[in-house]
Amino acid sequence: MARPEGTKNIETPEDLLTHFKEYVKYEQEHPMRKVEYVGKDGRLEKTPLETPVTFDGFECYLRENNVIKSHLGHYEDKNNESYKDYLPIITHIRQFCYVHNFKGAAVNLFNANLIAKKLGLTEKIETTNIEQPLFNDVQKKE
Repeated sequence: MARPEGTKNIETPEDLLTHFKEYVKYEQEHPMRKVEYVGKDGRLEKTPLETPVTFDGFECYLRENNVIKSHLGHYEDKNNESYKDYLPIITHIRQFCYVHNFKGAAVNLFNANLIAKKLGLTEKIETTNIEQPLFNDVQKKE
């Protein structure tokens, strides 16, 4: 039977933090692998790579483990009194993800361009084109 509207899938804020710690541990224990063929014989090597910890990834982890059905939007809704105790934990999780990705990009562990876009750190350059005549010495004929 489904929970009634307004009830929590994650019973306490501490449960949410515990799930997040489990997600981080899962990511560390199940790295992606870079496949390379090395040497003259083409020996197969699979190098483990650390993956970025993301809030979206955390939500996917919770869905895959049947903790939530869609997303954590209710838990971070500032207007919903039922979930107000979850806001500090959600904020902590988002900050952890931000710092983890920023540090990873800073030391070239993760692709800096991808992480910068995800974190909203892309540099915006504004260009202005000013039209100038090619030949200043040519006079208009009247």
